[in-house]
Amino acid sequence: MNGPFNIPLTAWLRWLLFGALGGFVALSALSALVLRDQIFQTFLDPGVPFQTYQRPPAPDYTQDEAWAARPDVRLPDEAGHPAVFFIHPTTYDGGSHWNAPYDRPQEAVEVSQIILPNYAAPFLVQDVELYAPRYRQASLYTFMNNREDSVLARELAQMDIQRAFTQFLREMDPEQPFFLVGVGQGGAIALDILARRVAPDPAVARRLAAAYIIESPTPLDLLAGPLSTIPVCTDPSEIRCLVGWVAVRPQETARIEALTQRSRALDVRGRLTAVEDRALLCVNPVLWTANEDYAPARLHRGAAAAEGLSLTDAPSPMTNQTGAQCQSGLLMIDQPRARALRRSGRLAEDRRVRSSNLFYMDIRANAEARLDTIRAVMADEARYAPALDAPVEVDVAPITPIDG
Repeated sequence: MNGPFNIPLTAWLRWLLFGALGGFVALSALSALVLRDQIFQTFLDPGVPFQTYQRPPAPDYTQDEAWAARPDVRLPDEAGHPAVFFIHPTTYDGGSHWNAPYDRPQEAVEVSQIILPNYAAPFLVQDVELYAPRYRQASLYTFMNNREDSVLARELAQMDIQRAFTQFLREMDPEQPFFLVGVGQGGAIALDILARRVAPDPAVARRLAAAYIIESPTPLDLLAGPLSTIPVCTDPSEIRCLVGWVAVRPQETARIEALTQRSRALDVRGRLTAVEDRALLCVNPVLWTANEDYAPARLHRGAAAAEGLSLTDAPSPMTNQTGAQCQSGLLMIDQPRARALRRSGRLAEDRRVRSSNLFYMDIRANAEARLDTIRAVMADEARYAPALDAPVEVDVAPITPIDG
């Protein structure tokens, strides 16, 4: 007996079975591709509530091992230098911990070999010194969901950096300016430091060259609340102000949704709440303005893929790689021409920071300009006596004559 097209029935059934099996495999592969981030999440879940989780030991910021970078202790009579307080992004995916041990070797290598050369080095202009604390960073998993456990893990990371910043202020020359820089998770924590420690303290705020919140959403409503004393930087040489951007390509719809609909950021009450429906800050890192003007690629000073370089090595800049324009609180960029600057296909790529810095040379030139400005301003301010306190009314005391 023959099947369709005069093929023997057994052969026809065999081909039908193979076709069905092939279709099942293809459908399974497609489903795995579509749901791969969800599948990835299941492997990253620590599987224990945060409240009962055994937290890793806290870093002691009086010790060198608690810092990825820290200047040598200076002599008592040695003048201080400007500094950058740099908070690194997420480098730990998850699985065993809600918060990574601060001294895990894997994270130490990625921070020293990839993150610092790409994202901290651009700020090391003139004689700026680098302070980069290690901390019990919240895992990548905590940024892929809105569980209360994830919020608590992120708050633990914030508390570590609060203590690190206290030690930074103790060690730094109190008459020298500094940059506050955070990338990714570090950007969210830098925003917390800015709101709790810098904005309310005039003595610290006067030394702020600028704060850079990179690849982390910065809600504009904070500017009318805890950041009311820290304006947005609207000029390339403005100081004591705030810069922030999150770079996306218009085609990266999943990343845009993750940033604008499924992210958390500091709110006016100091809590991590949903970013959804909150307008976001965008300062264009090519023009250094907060408007929606388009910066063509010909103005782009240069990107860098500085992996493995020391902090004093100068990377080869890749110029004219991308145009950039702020739109609806996001920095819309063109696809970089160099493949080394493009996003990879890593799992959970929507939540990761690039392993290269698309605006390396732009940041470097801008940091130099702001440092020149704040040094000149602080030198000029030092020429004048501090403002007098408000007058105090004193009651006239009766005069009692002394018999003589």
